[in-house]
Amino acid sequence: MQKWKTIASNYIYQTPFGNLRKETCELPNGKVIEDYYVHEYPNWVNAIVITTKGQIVLVNQYRHAARDFFLEIPAGKAERGESQQQAIVREVKEETGMTSSSEPILLSESKVNPAIQDNTVTTYLITGAMTTSEQFLDDTEEIDINLFNFDEVENMIHAGAITQLFTVKAFFMATYYLETNKLNLRR
Repeated sequence: MQKWKTIASNYIYQTPFGNLRKETCELPNGKVIEDYYVHEYPNWVNAIVITTKGQIVLVNQYRHAARDFFLEIPAGKAERGESQQQAIVREVKEETGMTSSSEPILLSESKVNPAIQDNTVTTYLITGAMTTSEQFLDDTEEIDINLFNFDEVENMIHAGAITQLFTVKAFFMATYYLETNKLNLRR
């Protein structure tokens, strides 16, 4: 297989939230796609956060595009000059008021939707978290903090109560990591 050739690329719009560009692409078989759209979004980070009591931290928040509330893991994007690891530590503290003396453990880097998006989500596992402050939310955020046991989260995923894809993926990656490394944080 061969990569596609980009013949032309122009921005439809550019915003601080993300950009949309229209490309003309030539496929290896010679076919030309005149209007292939690529969404450029910032990379983001998320984490399965496990408390000192072995509970998983999920945040509940409204997601306007889906017009519903979702249980998710803490997440966000890096600010200027921040590493991905620094970003997730900050995001967890801002969204939950929790910190940990343990370093975040890298679980994966995944493309969000490579057919039309160019960004990556980096997923971490944070253990030994405890509440050390209040939440530091943006004026556009309203986030409820929820603590669940491992079995509850797994059952909620299978029952369709947790449907946010990156939360589901992160949960199973964290479970695999913990089992593979013989770490029993499940209480």
